[in-house]
Amino acid sequence: MRLSSFLAVFRPALPLILGLSLGCSLSLLMVSWTQGETDEACGDELGNGRLLHSGHIRDVQDGQDGNEDFQPRVVPYHKDPNKPHKKVLRTRYIHTELGIRERLLVGILSSRATLNTLGVAVNKTVAHHFHRTFFFTGLRSTKAPHGMAVVAHGDDRPVWLMYETIRHLHQHHGNEYDWFYLAQDDTYTQAERVVELVNHLSAGQDMYMGRAEEFIGGEERARYCHGGYGYLLSRSLLARLQPHLNSCRNDILSVRPDEWLGRCIIDYLGLSCVEKHQEMTYRYFELQKNVDPEREDSAQFKNAFAVHPVSEPALMYRLHKRYNQIELDWTYTQIQQLQNQINNISELTPEGKAGDTWPIGINPPFRPKTRFEVINWEYFTEEHIYSCADSSPKCELRGADRADVNSVLETAVGRLNERYQPQLRFRKRRLLNGYRRFDPTRGMEYVLDLALEAFTQKGHSQVIAKRVSLLKPLSAVEIIPMPYVTEATRVQVILPVTAHDQDFVGNFLDMYVMNALDTHDNALLTFLFVYDPFDAQRVSQTDVFAGVKAMIGEVEKRYGDVKIPWISVKTEVPSQVKLMDIISKKHPVDTLFLLASVWTEVNADFLNRCRMNAISNWQVFFPIHFQEYSPSLVYRDQQPSAASSFASEALRDGHFDRHVFEEACFYNADYMAARTKMAADILDNDELLESMDVYEIFVRYSGLHVFRAVEPALVQKYVHRECNPRFSEDIYHRCVLSNLEGLASRSHLAMALFEQEQANST
Repeated sequence: MRLSSFLAVFRPALPLILGLSLGCSLSLLMVSWTQGETDEACGDELGNGRLLHSGHIRDVQDGQDGNEDFQPRVVPYHKDPNKPHKKVLRTRYIHTELGIRERLLVGILSSRATLNTLGVAVNKTVAHHFHRTFFFTGLRSTKAPHGMAVVAHGDDRPVWLMYETIRHLHQHHGNEYDWFYLAQDDTYTQAERVVELVNHLSAGQDMYMGRAEEFIGGEERARYCHGGYGYLLSRSLLARLQPHLNSCRNDILSVRPDEWLGRCIIDYLGLSCVEKHQEMTYRYFELQKNVDPEREDSAQFKNAFAVHPVSEPALMYRLHKRYNQIELDWTYTQIQQLQNQINNISELTPEGKAGDTWPIGINPPFRPKTRFEVINWEYFTEEHIYSCADSSPKCELRGADRADVNSVLETAVGRLNERYQPQLRFRKRRLLNGYRRFDPTRGMEYVLDLALEAFTQKGHSQVIAKRVSLLKPLSAVEIIPMPYVTEATRVQVILPVTAHDQDFVGNFLDMYVMNALDTHDNALLTFLFVYDPFDAQRVSQTDVFAGVKAMIGEVEKRYGDVKIPWISVKTEVPSQVKLMDIISKKHPVDTLFLLASVWTEVNADFLNRCRMNAISNWQVFFPIHFQEYSPSLVYRDQQPSAASSFASEALRDGHFDRHVFEEACFYNADYMAARTKMAADILDNDELLESMDVYEIFVRYSGLHVFRAVEPALVQKYVHRECNPRFSEDIYHRCVLSNLEGLASRSHLAMALFEQEQANST
């Protein structure tokens, strides 16, 4: 069976935690101890067939729990010897084979008039908090909003819309979800609270839960759920209701769809809408006209699952902001209470108070076991940092690093003022010393020595020095689902060759034959011969690529079933985009391209990473290859050791070349989509094709993930590249930088200069 792949990422938490070298007393805010005084044994209660559930004791007879979905069932397998054996087909995902369903599907009832206003507001505020959200409408709008799953039933009548929605949910999703939540698009829903409510309800029982309303006339005790405040329907209820939907449509007359649904459930299933079940209460709030959500502070509002009616999208966004602030305040309060509990209970641990680590509740700092595991601190000031990417001892603080330092300084001064005001007020004079390091077990740590000007309430001031410690903690690991990919995909290798590059084709072919043809890897190779106008005119007399074509013929003769096609083009400026336009038209849209250079050494590891990292309609992959340094500068008069032939040793005498974008993995459909968006920009500017490469096209004209990462399996020998001045200034500048930085490391260059000066002095 196959599993969909996942990508795990760390996301830094929002708050910065500030620590001072100060002592403070923390009081115990919340501790609950339960001490039993009964003589009854637990085994007696269980032995009598009674279970404690939600604060009540209920009887369980004959081993039944009232929920047959949770009873294990043994499905015997009988193999008939008289029938031929058939291959067992397994499901694609484990949860399908085990019958595991998702918990909640959300349906929003909208209309053609409100889909692009209130419907979009619902989608932007709460839809992404649910596993899946559908918007049901009668007649489809001429332009459906982007990113929304809209189901149009073809009729705007409210009762008909409700009938078709219930039928659609059971027919298409009845076996995939345990619960269904329906609401109108003028309802604001607190998504996390609805999900938490569903997680506490048993999935195998008939449930119709929401705000209970009396029917018109109010003569009977049965209630229906008001559609404006949303309501929950269980899967089992939906399955029992399905056979009666047509009868309800024909026999029940009502102008309100929620009242029609409630009448149908009551008449045929005998169930009434409930607001409370198993100690769980469905809370709601009725929004009055001209109410400001920022000023609403009642307990009913703060605890509501749904708010209705929401008259306009702006009000929906204001409600979303208000409830996010409420949840954030509650979270901070819980964190403080937990920290106080940990601080008080730590006295009972063997280490006592000394065992507390700062901040409370965060993993302790990493303790290295050897000197090789020590995490280095980076020293910085407000203008410079003394740990640079190019191994320079000092470089200017800029970009994200400068923004990070400014943010930390601002936070430190702000937290100091929060702690000491109104007795003292601080203002930063300058940063004396700054240190930071990234601890993978807890987050980014900072130590700041600040020169502060302290002001008293009487107006006196004094400059003092203060050391503070800060931490940006890592939050929980987030699992991001990725589309399904496989290593069996065929890779179409594209190799552009110019007259200057043909001397390196022999080594490329040798590596391709050894790592792809001999191993029968699922990869194909296509050559793209780029002629300049002068060579193209003389091709009938003297073909500059005759030697390369002869090598291709030798490979085809050695491997009878292998064909290596080539394409010849004529151009003065061999831009990547122009060449890919030609290749793209000659291959199907589902082709996985590997755009290579004559210095690329193809191997199985890199081909597999190309397959896994390039995902159709999701992600393109631009690897950063490892470039070996010039042997004449690195080794000089010495020969490289035999151990350097191993990959682990070879990576020492080189660097990852961030300036080269020649290798790329992407699907033809993704490239064609990006080029289609680019077409409007090049109508009056044909030179734009020469000023851009494939990487820039994906960055500027596609909404895909552009994955740029180092690739240890992609190692290139040292070579001095020919930089074409006809390309754009940016591409030409990157080529020059690649040549300069690829000569040798700073230490190798320094040693070469030192030896040259010594030779000149003698």
